[in-house]
Amino acid sequence: MHVLVVHDYGPLGKILLELLRETSLHVSPLLISDPASANLSALENWIPEDTDLIVNALWLADPEAAENDPEGTQKAAFSLPVAIAEFARDRGMALFQLSSCYVFDGRKQSGYISSNPGQPVNQLGNWQWECEQALRTLLPRHIILRTGWSLSRFIRKVRASTASDEALLLPGRCVGQPVAVRDLARVMTAVIQQLDCGAEVWGTYQHAGAEVISMYELGLAIAGLPGIPEDLHVIDDMPEWGALEPPNTALICTKLRNTFGIKQVPWRSGLVDELAMIRGEEKRLPAIKPAG
Repeated sequence: MHVLVVHDYGPLGKILLELLRETSLHVSPLLISDPASANLSALENWIPEDTDLIVNALWLADPEAAENDPEGTQKAAFSLPVAIAEFARDRGMALFQLSSCYVFDGRKQSGYISSNPGQPVNQLGNWQWECEQALRTLLPRHIILRTGWSLSRFIRKVRASTASDEALLLPGRCVGQPVAVRDLARVMTAVIQQLDCGAEVWGTYQHAGAEVISMYELGLAIAGLPGIPEDLHVIDDMPEWGALEPPNTALICTKLRNTFGIKQVPWRSGLVDELAMIRGEEKRLPAIKPAG
């Protein structure tokens, strides 16, 4: 099976490509450094004719960034994947698309299952939910994988707070499950390998790290990592961006386990690796920035 991985300069695409290249799959990368400015009419020039599965590894999991760039978010979270889905449909290709827990409004008292309808409360969730609905209409042979919070996002918040010597406000009322980049790449690789074996298991799935936690408690867990200054103050309070966060984004991931045999792993087990990955990424950043 020929797998085309659409990725940016972020770590998910890099790790996913490394894992897939360890398999027997024929893997090709497609770098889209700026999805917001991508020419959607040029897909024919980007996507090889013999592609069987397009994996869109452009992972959008930061509602703050989405609110600051609504047009770019619409392009990356909706317009680009829908254009890819239309291209795939016309050529008999399948699509693996990422979504997130932000398609939900958080008013449910228990965890969300994959068949629960979206009720987004922010730009990111809105365009991801619109994308999900469009894919279900356009392309029967699709996998949608909703993820929990980005663990990297909160590690970066902690590091930014230590750099500015300011207290970090994190809301204890918002609960969910983080997911580490390497864990997400592991799950995506396992799903893709089973698709290669001919599994007809198209549809919507969910994945996040095991253990539901509040954002405040997550901040405390990150603050306890080696190398994080001990004088960091994490406070249970609502920051300005807190209005973007649904109170409950817990995901029930049993469908993924029952269908593919993929088990959740504790997100805590990925904390040290995720921090090291972010530090390494920051060191390499000047070298990978595009010219201009």
